[in-house]
Amino acid sequence: MTTTKPRREVARPPFWRDIRVLRVVGQVVAVVIVLLLLRWLYNNLVASFDRLGIALNFDFLTSQTRFRIAYYNEFDPSSPVWQMVLVGIKNTFLAGFFGIILASVIGLIVGVSRLSDNWLVARLATIYVEIFRNIPPLVIIIFFGFALFFFGPFPILSESWELSLGGNNLLILNKDRWAVPGILATGGLTVFWMILAVGVVATYIVWRWRTRVFDDTGQPHHRVLWSVGVLLGFFLVGYLATGTPLEMSWPVITEDRRLFQGGFAFNWGFISLTAALGLYTASHIGEIVRGSILAVHGGQSEAANALALSAFQRYRFVVLPQAMRIALPPTINQYLNLVKNTSLGVAVGYAEITALTRTSIGNGRPTFQSIIILMAVYLGFSLVISLILNIVNRRFTLVER
Repeated sequence: MTTTKPRREVARPPFWRDIRVLRVVGQVVAVVIVLLLLRWLYNNLVASFDRLGIALNFDFLTSQTRFRIAYYNEFDPSSPVWQMVLVGIKNTFLAGFFGIILASVIGLIVGVSRLSDNWLVARLATIYVEIFRNIPPLVIIIFFGFALFFFGPFPILSESWELSLGGNNLLILNKDRWAVPGILATGGLTVFWMILAVGVVATYIVWRWRTRVFDDTGQPHHRVLWSVGVLLGFFLVGYLATGTPLEMSWPVITEDRRLFQGGFAFNWGFISLTAALGLYTASHIGEIVRGSILAVHGGQSEAANALALSAFQRYRFVVLPQAMRIALPPTINQYLNLVKNTSLGVAVGYAEITALTRTSIGNGRPTFQSIIILMAVYLGFSLVISLILNIVNRRFTLVER
């Protein structure tokens, strides 16, 4: 017969020495201290505002701005402050969006080029990284703004360079703005966008279908060709069914050579800011991509070579998909930094949200409320970017079975 010893019960310490109780109490005390501190700061702020006769509200958003915004003819000094905020958000979004695209493309090319077997390509990529990564972004922005435009080779507006084809201008260049062809809405857009939205859903379904076919049969999926074909088909159906609601708008300069008409124009501040931030951030993304590729096990490349894959196929199908899982988390931080660095656009006169907020404060708008709105805008941008890219990151994460 075997006997089992009775299980010895461990006596719990008194609550004032119980680590679990102490943790909870510590957190509660910390929260209470923070709330009391915030309450004291708020009461101090209210008392100071009352003493100075300043209203602590956001009614100023409906008041007139009393200044103009460059390149926005529809905005005048009588426009409300909230409309100025929307203009600043739009300009910040445009600079951040195109800057992220530019930084991603160049960063990927530079990161791969740094590992190239071609000596010249690898050295050029290294020089690029070492130059842009070690110069403050503000200096690069100022360099682009003044070296490229103010003192650059481009002519004044009245003497603009024009690249034409078939009597239509494809490109207009000068010190003030660059213009390219655009798209002009002529009507019937509601139905057109509804049809295009259905096309996007159909494109997603086709993409998933082709992926499933590849997983089940191993046949080439051709997802891109199928998806582009479906989306293009819905676009043509919507375009013809709604009576051609869109038409090309070609940029031209008026007869007095003083104004742009038609097309889509980029002002010099936007070009300087976007190009500078894109190139600066690309130097950091390039290093992230290079490190991520080196983090992929060497056996993966050896296996790709054993399957007789070309260098492009090895990167496209084997190395980069695995490297992107490693590169995406630190790349998110670079995107966030790029968006926040758009506040440096004030150096080249670009009307992003920070520059407009400073101008608004200088015209008598309350500082505290204006800065709160400014902080909320950047917080919103950061949270949206983080949310989207974290969703993408979870999709890329390997699921072990």
